[in-house]
Amino acid sequence: MDVEHAQAKYLELLKRAILFEIWQEYETDLAWWNHGFDRERHQKGEIWPQIAHSMIGRYRMNNLQGCMTSVVKDNIPGDFIETGVWRGGACIFMSGFLDVMGITDRNVWVADSFEGLPKPNEEKYPKDKGDTHHTVDYLRVSLEDVKHNFNKYDLLNDNVHFLKGWFKDTLPSAPIEQLAILRLDGDLYESTMDSLNNLYDKVSPGGYIIIDDFILPGCNAAIMDYRAEHHITEPLIPIDSMSVYWRKK
Repeated sequence: MDVEHAQAKYLELLKRAILFEIWQEYETDLAWWNHGFDRERHQKGEIWPQIAHSMIGRYRMNNLQGCMTSVVKDNIPGDFIETGVWRGGACIFMSGFLDVMGITDRNVWVADSFEGLPKPNEEKYPKDKGDTHHTVDYLRVSLEDVKHNFNKYDLLNDNVHFLKGWFKDTLPSAPIEQLAILRLDGDLYESTMDSLNNLYDKVSPGGYIIIDDFILPGCNAAIMDYRAEHHITEPLIPIDSMSVYWRKK
């Protein structure tokens, strides 16, 4: 087996483990979805899994791998970041990708409150009015639990950095110089806009911006408002029924 084939086998196995695909016959949806396990919806990231370390599904995980492979192949400089990490699965995959490829000059930034989502600031961000994500305990995963998940894969190393707190507080002063991958998973208008305002200019030309929650009204509005204000014309490319990405010119 050559090195490239071995790397591909490792990354495939890592995805299956993070997404709980190996044991998915034991996985179930949360009770309020009111139906049993659905393999296709699991792959599309349309369910909230009980056990898996990521809810983004196979299509979005494959997209993340494709974007990372592209920036490495094209020598696009910069680190990788996800803003809104839940149990850490996508960032764990980022770390595993860099590790198996022998890449040591890029960092993985893991940005989250690790306390769930913020209560909507309806006065400042009226497009978040009525959003109830902040009430969902399922979305609250502590920093200690996320670090523990990294350790399960032996992927908590010196290239992984955690930014704990609300994005409006952590991202403006984060010691990030350049990004090649900016993955947004903040659900709300406020969280999405805070991420874009503080990080988009750090994305290198040729880097990727991935929007996990494009289907959600607040996130969708933030993306469209930011792109319009900054005259961003790169096409939005669908990943699945919920998510999109684009490559920065």
